[in-house]
Amino acid sequence: MSVVIEGGRVPKLLMRSNGSQRATTNAAKTQAVRIALINNMPDAALEDTEVQFFELLNAAATDVPISLKLYSLPALPRGDAGHQHLAKFYCDIQDLLNSHFDGVIVTGTEPRQSELRNEPYWPALTEVLDWAEQNTSSTVLSCLAAHAGVLHSDGIARHRLPDKQFGVFDYKKLHNHALTEGIGRQMQIPHSRWNEVRADALTSCGYGVLTQSAAAGVDLFVKRKQASLFVHFQGHPEYGARTLLKEYRRDIKKFLRRERETYPTMPHNYFDDASSKLLFEFQERAVSAPNENLMADFPEAAIAKAVRGAWQESAATVYRNWLQYLMCKKADAVTTPAMTPATRA
Repeated sequence: MSVVIEGGRVPKLLMRSNGSQRATTNAAKTQAVRIALINNMPDAALEDTEVQFFELLNAAATDVPISLKLYSLPALPRGDAGHQHLAKFYCDIQDLLNSHFDGVIVTGTEPRQSELRNEPYWPALTEVLDWAEQNTSSTVLSCLAAHAGVLHSDGIARHRLPDKQFGVFDYKKLHNHALTEGIGRQMQIPHSRWNEVRADALTSCGYGVLTQSAAAGVDLFVKRKQASLFVHFQGHPEYGARTLLKEYRRDIKKFLRRERETYPTMPHNYFDDASSKLLFEFQERAVSAPNENLMADFPEAAIAKAVRGAWQESAATVYRNWLQYLMCKKADAVTTPAMTPATRA
């Protein structure tokens, strides 16, 4: 097992899914790459997100030992179950701010405000971002966290999309870079977002855009900020094969509860023809007579067998490259493969 949980108890879902271990000794922490995972996802996705990043890091690690420590931002909207889970398995954010890590991963969360600066967790998030610039070798920001990062450091605003960018999209590699070493000219990445930051705004502020899609805009982009290389994903390379299905199901349930006005768009390039047919038939029933009881007939079991995580190999390659960078920085080797400015592929 390449990834261990540092201190504290191991969440049950992680234990069942991965047999994850606990790192307690100073020797284990010294030898391993230390990564902080700041998991800000809503309660419904909190534990799934732990598993997704754990499995991705474990697939990427090969022989790189990783010590993972769990955190979450304060002031996020949570129910009793979410608070109890954090109290049992997560460390206080003040512990993070008093520490140094080789790397940190900051997830997004469900936006409640059109202006990110008005979110209740904004002060805590910006404090973490400022801390990361000085106290990590590299920082990964996912989805909304990526939007917050560029807004905070460079004033780059996000733009609302006409519909949710939802599904699996083909991305072209624009530049040669150490993070995308070993990946072909194209890679697939899942996306699930209502907003975007655009390439022209990013490049004008010194970001290197590494992957872009004609249909879904920018995905992976980078910029050095103080001591840390900031790595941004608008998408979700960490997603498991069935994550989009679970999210689509949750969105349908919201529609049937009248918590959203429109029936959700089916995720792009994700279901096969047979699954799409079943889902269109269910949609016709749901739109004609919305009722939460219809979820008992949702054809999840038949569909789940057909979904595939076509992006997972590429995702593991990017994270493997990231881990190698952290290892080299940790060893302070002369031969560190510098994350140099991007060059044309």
